[in-house]
Amino acid sequence: MNTVIRKASFALHSRVLDQAGLLFRASVSVQHPIQGSLALSNERQYRTMPTHGIGKYKHLLPKEAPKKKKDRQQMKQIKTATDAEYGTLNVKVSGYDMILVEHYSQYIHNLCNRLGVKVAESYALPTKSTEVMVMPEQGTKMYVDAILKTHERIVQLSQLNATLCPTFMEVLLKNQPEGIQLSVKPHTEADYQARFKARPELEGLMAQMT
Repeated sequence: MNTVIRKASFALHSRVLDQAGLLFRASVSVQHPIQGSLALSNERQYRTMPTHGIGKYKHLLPKEAPKKKKDRQQMKQIKTATDAEYGTLNVKVSGYDMILVEHYSQYIHNLCNRLGVKVAESYALPTKSTEVMVMPEQGTKMYVDAILKTHERIVQLSQLNATLCPTFMEVLLKNQPEGIQLSVKPHTEADYQARFKARPELEGLMAQMT
């Protein structure tokens, strides 16, 4: 009997609370329409709405112009020498030890920056491999004993002062490491073509197409 009375009083109490809540919401919406709309918006009405497109923002950004394709690298104009300055020179560093070749080419580049010599480019040439063949004492068939890899770096100078050149070369020769070869010569078109690896298969197909 007591349980029935308790259930009935609990149901009546919940109804009174619901009615009081409705009256409070109605009064708030009349006095403050904005607050009332915010209160109604907190009832999670978005559960019935689709969720696709949430988090996307790219359509809000301005449209960018399409990127242009990079043109094929072309040879720069070779500067000619004058009475006071040299033209485009290639300082070539080569050797079997890649670390020494790389460090010495960096030293040359830093030295040019300190002396105010303009460095047009600094790049590496394709590595060359040389097979060392050995013939045994007994027999005539030769076999590969070792493979030597030659690493080359180019520091291309532009407008080197003629009065500074002797001092510049003296400093380079005094700091030249053992096993490293150094050469300086004017830049030519053949030197530019040597930067790229030969692809005979591709060249043969291109010849057949033309």
